[in-house]
Amino acid sequence: MTQVDTKTRILNAAERLFARDGFHSTSLRTLTSLAEVNLAAVNYHYGSKEALLKAVFERRLLPLNEVRKEKLEAVLTAAEQTGLRPAAVELLRAFIEPTLAFRHSGPGAKDFIALIGRSLSEPDETVRNCFIRQVLPIFKILFGALRKALPELPENILLARLQFTLGALSHVMCHAVNRELQIPGFPEPLADKLLVEQLIGFVHAGLEAPC
Repeated sequence: MTQVDTKTRILNAAERLFARDGFHSTSLRTLTSLAEVNLAAVNYHYGSKEALLKAVFERRLLPLNEVRKEKLEAVLTAAEQTGLRPAAVELLRAFIEPTLAFRHSGPGAKDFIALIGRSLSEPDETVRNCFIRQVLPIFKILFGALRKALPELPENILLARLQFTLGALSHVMCHAVNRELQIPGFPEPLADKLLVEQLIGFVHAGLEAPC
């Protein structure tokens, strides 16, 4: 087994178990069994369980954050070149489209989304704080860009509405992957493309609503 194979096995196992059982309820013994590695390998590559959790988040979020950053900066640059404000709807699209596309990014995406759901809902702060540290830089970029797009909104109102937006996005991320959650007697869930457009339209209307 190569070094890359070992690290990938450990990350895959940690991602699955942290999502399924929770960070604190996952034993290293269970993790090493699923990854088919020994404890020494985990300690060698990551040093601690907390460092492993950080690596699980970084593997998925660093590439996603880079895509979102590039798209947000492209909207800002285009606005600067025309001398106009950036459009809030385009900033939302730059952030939301790649976020929702992540659901189909490959094996492990569903487990990672479940892990994010745990980080936002469980009372323990270990996983949540790790997640927040990873997303805070891109959140600051998005908030700063929306301030340029909507300077008439008081900052505290804008922040609250952005939090509402992220709440709606988180709900879609955590539940749209589970089509088995469809309510009997209700219409079929929206197809992905229409779901993205409806979400963007919904949060955009709320973001620009009169105070």
